[in-house]
Amino acid sequence: MTGRVRRRVPEGRVWPVLPAAVMVTGFFLLPLDHLGPHRPVLSWSLFAVTLVLIALLLLRQVTDVVVARPGSRPALVIPLLMCLSVLVFAAAYYSLAKQPGEFAGLVTRLDALYFTLVTLATLGFGDITPRGQAARLVTMLQILYNFVFLTAAATALAQHVRGRVGERRGRRPDRGAAGG
Repeated sequence: MTGRVRRRVPEGRVWPVLPAAVMVTGFFLLPLDHLGPHRPVLSWSLFAVTLVLIALLLLRQVTDVVVARPGSRPALVIPLLMCLSVLVFAAAYYSLAKQPGEFAGLVTRLDALYFTLVTLATLGFGDITPRGQAARLVTMLQILYNFVFLTAAATALAQHVRGRVGERRGRRPDRGAAGG
């Protein structure tokens, strides 16, 4: 023994932060300027395929929770897929904003991410507004996507976490009824 104690990072505490940080960093570094109005077929195809793929992966995770599939990791996968879907919409908004008349107030990638999160939270401050038909279409798609896929995924994640907490409580002795 060398006297060095190796500390084990608790599962599920730090690990999910790294892939999310990589995804957000990628959003700010990817060459999104190659997408947009000068490559509409590529842009729309990439947007549609990516969203469908993420939706299918989210549905798989929801199914795994509902049927309690052993070996699934929804507590790790669902938040990452939700983060990825937010970034896909932000990339779409950023690309759309390159076309004149589509957005008022959306100029930077941070603006696009901000607008995506404001739309996700249904806040609508009004500082960034979709003006063009394509921008309004993508905003409506995001709202519907949020209602269907992200709500189902968040519900499944909450169900999974409740189940895990219940399992752990069942294995450990209760430390008292009052906040133990």
